[in-house]
Amino acid sequence: MSMLNKVCLITGASSGIGKVTALALAAEGAELFLLCRNRQKGEAVLAEIAAQSPESKATLLVGDLASQQDIRRVAQSFLDTGKPLHLLLNNAGVMNTKRKTTAEGIEETFAVNHLAYFLLTDLLLERIKESAPARIVSVASEAHAFVKGVQFDDIEYKTTPYKIFKVYGHSKLCNILWTRLLSKKLEGSGVTANCVHPGAVATHLGHQDNVLMGKIVGGITKLFFKTPEQGAKTSIFVATSPSLDKTSGVYFADCKPGKIKRWAKDDVAAERLWEISKEYVKIA
Repeated sequence: MSMLNKVCLITGASSGIGKVTALALAAEGAELFLLCRNRQKGEAVLAEIAAQSPESKATLLVGDLASQQDIRRVAQSFLDTGKPLHLLLNNAGVMNTKRKTTAEGIEETFAVNHLAYFLLTDLLLERIKESAPARIVSVASEAHAFVKGVQFDDIEYKTTPYKIFKVYGHSKLCNILWTRLLSKKLEGSGVTANCVHPGAVATHLGHQDNVLMGKIVGGITKLFFKTPEQGAKTSIFVATSPSLDKTSGVYFADCKPGKIKRWAKDDVAAERLWEISKEYVKIA
């Protein structure tokens, strides 16, 4: 869809894929709301957008997606503007090298990578529907292959050994299952919901803990993986391509429908995950 004067909200836009996507959408004439945890980095992106696309409008929303209180506050700040929302891009994510919990006591990877998508989308969904045609695009990952299904008996890895890529992949599986069910719930609304695998991209994932392991992972990915510019291509394609006006519930990789594991197609698991997620974020 044409992005001229379309209103877009992007999470995790201060670096990596999110930043590249924001710059691209601004260049196409979109009005942006950038949800970033770090104010200084967010303001730097605003300055870069202003320099590259002087006619664009961009607003910074500062909030930590590990905090449900922050998510609710930021969502309300956007709703209070009265603006439509034509594109919600759930992009922010973490890959922790050790188990951490949020202020609500929830394992952080699950909280940020899945529950934040779930809650923010729910809070903004009526506005998105009112703005139709509109799109919801969520960054998932081929890492969902690292697990064999949702670990409902220990969804926060409280007792299961904490393995970085397994925990991350588990959260990305949740993204795919949630997106597929969300798309069904949105049928007939004029709103599509798709998810994307950006490819193995050299970003700041793994650096959140500021420990040696994160730095090693980051150094290796820079040598062998895609640049953020390459990785953002699929997000931008799914967010803007006119050919996808009616496409929903699809997992994209390299700008085309990608293959997912059979456990990412488990509709029963998706329904169960949805109900559990509602309990976590305390919505009806």
